[in-house]
Amino acid sequence: MSDKNKGLSKAQEIYLNRSQRARELKAAGKKIIGYPCVYVPLEMLTALDLVPYQTCGDIKEPVTEADRALPHSFCPIMRNCLDCALKGKNDFLDGMATIHSSDPQEKTARVWESYTNYPYFHFIDMPITVRPEALEYFKSQLNDFRKTLEAFTEKKLSTDKLEAAIKSHNQQRALVRELYELTKPSPPLISGTEIVQVVKALTSLPVVEGNDLLTETISEVKNRTDGPEKKSARLLIWSSTLDDTDIMQVFEAKANVVMNESCGGIRAYRGGVKFTADPLEGLADYYLNEITCARTFRQATLGETRKDYARDLQSRFGYLKGIIKEWKINGAVMLLVRYCDPFAFEMPSLKDYFNSLGVPSTYIEYDYTTGALAPLRTRVEAFLETIS
Repeated sequence: MSDKNKGLSKAQEIYLNRSQRARELKAAGKKIIGYPCVYVPLEMLTALDLVPYQTCGDIKEPVTEADRALPHSFCPIMRNCLDCALKGKNDFLDGMATIHSSDPQEKTARVWESYTNYPYFHFIDMPITVRPEALEYFKSQLNDFRKTLEAFTEKKLSTDKLEAAIKSHNQQRALVRELYELTKPSPPLISGTEIVQVVKALTSLPVVEGNDLLTETISEVKNRTDGPEKKSARLLIWSSTLDDTDIMQVFEAKANVVMNESCGGIRAYRGGVKFTADPLEGLADYYLNEITCARTFRQATLGETRKDYARDLQSRFGYLKGIIKEWKINGAVMLLVRYCDPFAFEMPSLKDYFNSLGVPSTYIEYDYTTGALAPLRTRVEAFLETIS
């Protein structure tokens, strides 16, 4: 591998063979803990020298084994993730840490635990509101998580180790934000497809190795002369997740995707965990309040009984206004994975919010298979024709 393409090529290599590094670490004596969602507090795993590994689906993998455990009219991503697990693709895992980020994920977690035999399995119940009492409850759930991790590792989760892990993960979040700064120029210095590869690589590595990869990639991208070509559309994609390059390439065939506002993009990296006297309090606040996902109910004013629609939209989607301005976005795609009800319910209101900002937008639904790519391409091309 040449120095010229060290970061991007390494990210692509990891993206194409995600489990390789985890298997190497497993052979070296490390314990690997899978997690399906960005809401799982990875800092607690890192602090106990456990390697977090995000379990992802694969649109090229036909779902067969999951049919005996989950209905067809169910979140296709969770069906796909479970299918991969049942086929032994995650046989290197020592355990799973799951969380109630959505009802399909909660139901899948129960099935996953029943159909597999990992030495460790823990489910975190997560509130769906940001009320003060919800924060306290979530903190208690993280304390239960701590206890089971300590029992599994036979180690004490000390404040010092947890704070060090928070520092490392905050550094990773800052580096991802720095990477996204490189999509601001026209043309962007890095493509949405390349960022998908980098972010998915991060979820396959220990945090320190991920930070090294980011540092290499950022340095490389800043000095490259072979970046993406300029296209008339600068798109923001808002979705539950967009972590597959085949899907991203459908959009980037005729547009620059400068912001992937999903769990496969910047969503989990836009902020940082605050350092508090009790680190669990800072973790609970970040994961419950700072990650903006459709699964969380937010009120413009706590305890309000009469809704002001404009203020409600601002409380739920206001963070997008700055992104649209700073990244000079001239089109937005609301991408829905079929049967994802929390995100489906947000679409009409989000459409209104984009309209209020004068940003053209479109809603597209797909089913997380390679068969969905052709109709997805048609819908994307039709939308781009309206804003070109």
